[in-house]
Amino acid sequence: MKLSPPTKGLLLSLLGFAAFSISDAFSKLLTGRLNPFEVAFSGGVFGLLLVPFVKTRGQSWLNILPIQKPGMWWIRAAATFVATAASVESFMLLSMPEALSLMFLMPFIATILSVVALKEKMSPWGWVAVAIGFAGVLIVLRPGVRPLHFGHACALAAAIASAVNVIAYRVAGTGTTKLGVLGSSLAGPLLGDGLLALPNFTWPETVADWGNLFGYGFLAALGQLLIMLAATLTPASRVALPQYTQMVWAVLFSYTLFHEPLDKWTIIGVTVVTLSGMLDWFRKHLLILKQRRLARKQARLQPANPTPADAK
Repeated sequence: MKLSPPTKGLLLSLLGFAAFSISDAFSKLLTGRLNPFEVAFSGGVFGLLLVPFVKTRGQSWLNILPIQKPGMWWIRAAATFVATAASVESFMLLSMPEALSLMFLMPFIATILSVVALKEKMSPWGWVAVAIGFAGVLIVLRPGVRPLHFGHACALAAAIASAVNVIAYRVAGTGTTKLGVLGSSLAGPLLGDGLLALPNFTWPETVADWGNLFGYGFLAALGQLLIMLAATLTPASRVALPQYTQMVWAVLFSYTLFHEPLDKWTIIGVTVVTLSGMLDWFRKHLLILKQRRLARKQARLQPANPTPADAK
């Protein structure tokens, strides 16, 4: 059976987010074995494998450098550096669902930044989704009831940095090539994480450590490639929805691999955060469908261009 391009894009997106989730699990397996900057640096190293697949025929290799809108290129590089280092550290210090629930704030933070920085308007339903998302995070964290520590700050920093990355990409506009986006994504871990890894750099001691490090870096790179391929086959809104399957993977790994069962309040909070993100996706998807219907209706009502005979 031949699959349509949108269906292929959705499947690639599912595989991409699954690769990200398994990659996160590999980083957590390296807790206490390697420092988080070294682990994040490996993601940049293995990300170099993507370059031949992203570069198009006739495109200059120089596009990977900060040539097109260099200011936004460096902002994306810095944001990626913070996001990779902070996410690895948070997965090492927190259970995977708890860390991911904070990182799922990224779309809401990006929405708020777009209103503040880009002066975009948001509907009341959008603000409701943001409020529900934050409420879910508060249920997970329960400040005042349970202690908060550095791992929570790292997960929040990863969400904020990823949101800044999204805004910088939107500010740069459609003229930015995929090779340029990849270049900024690789520069952050290679330069930032690489420099911070040097003072405490240690070679992996066991075959298992090497395997976990390779698993993290390679699958993080593979996930990024799959998401890029998915974006060429299906609209961005469809690519984003499977992101929430990461929580299923996180809960599964938390119980089976890391033996970190969740209490009932964490389960409730994680569910609220996930549903709020899906609510926001459905809201945006319905808005896009409404705009398309309106455009088709206007096209039908618009009179055809007069022919020379009609003009007489």
